[in-house]
Amino acid sequence: MKFNFVSNRKFSYAFSLILILAGILSLIFSGLNLGIDFAGGTVFHLNLGSGFTLNEVEAVTGAVPELKGAALQLVQGRDLQGRISTEGVVIKSAYLEEGRRSAILASFRDSWPELGPEDLRVESVGGVISGELARQSLTALVVAIAGMIVYITIRFEFRFALAAIIALLHDIFIIIAIFSILRIEVNVPFIAAILTIFGYSVNDTIVIFDRIRENIVRKKRDEYAELVDVSIKQSLVRTLNTSLTTFTVLLALLVGFYYFIGSFDLIAFVVALLIGVVVGTYSSIFIAAPLWLDLTGLQRRRARRPA
Repeated sequence: MKFNFVSNRKFSYAFSLILILAGILSLIFSGLNLGIDFAGGTVFHLNLGSGFTLNEVEAVTGAVPELKGAALQLVQGRDLQGRISTEGVVIKSAYLEEGRRSAILASFRDSWPELGPEDLRVESVGGVISGELARQSLTALVVAIAGMIVYITIRFEFRFALAAIIALLHDIFIIIAIFSILRIEVNVPFIAAILTIFGYSVNDTIVIFDRIRENIVRKKRDEYAELVDVSIKQSLVRTLNTSLTTFTVLLALLVGFYYFIGSFDLIAFVVALLIGVVVGTYSSIFIAAPLWLDLTGLQRRRARRPA
């Protein structure tokens, strides 16, 4: 392969920087579409069948003061012939006490008497619980990062660990940025996807780092640039095959969840994994290994400086 991953690393750095800047702008002006787990509130999942209109739903919600200005989202499903039909609606509002939730559900039963208990579901999370979930999620991410640093430092050296963690943070931020830009809801399953990508991405990176360490024995320090490029190419087929296999399975899951289950949380979870696989593969090849080379060069230049 004639392409040189090391000599072209400035282009990959620039591409990542563009994505990061776009993400920063999106987070500043739009923020994240936080779900009930982190933002708190009450969500009504109403399976009204295919014979209803949004105006009918708004007629019920408009009579409830707590639901004025609440977000309404139509839920689409598919029949056995694959035709799209509107089957339900999701209503998101501020946190409501149990008594008010029951009264609102009674209002929908008055308008749709045929609705059974399984057709009217409510999820409610208060501000204290949502804040605790956010803190626990952040703690889980910090513990995962610390564990990765310790593991890679023991197995390799600190420069490998630093390069891997920077690449992992790069992956996480890009996933968050894409969710912000596309306005995909962020809930607890999203955190689970992030932690899953942690393990997946670092595994790809470790494979390349392991090959670099094996090749270092046979190379001089002034040949490290060539060594890194060769190591990436030696691991490239394995990395791409693994990522393509994982991506195919996740894509099949996404199609299955969209067509047959219709769960927003599960779909967002798989979307995060799909993005993570692509970004993680990219960072392992174009970011982590070249970054280790730059960190090694920086350390060598510092060592040459007179005391």
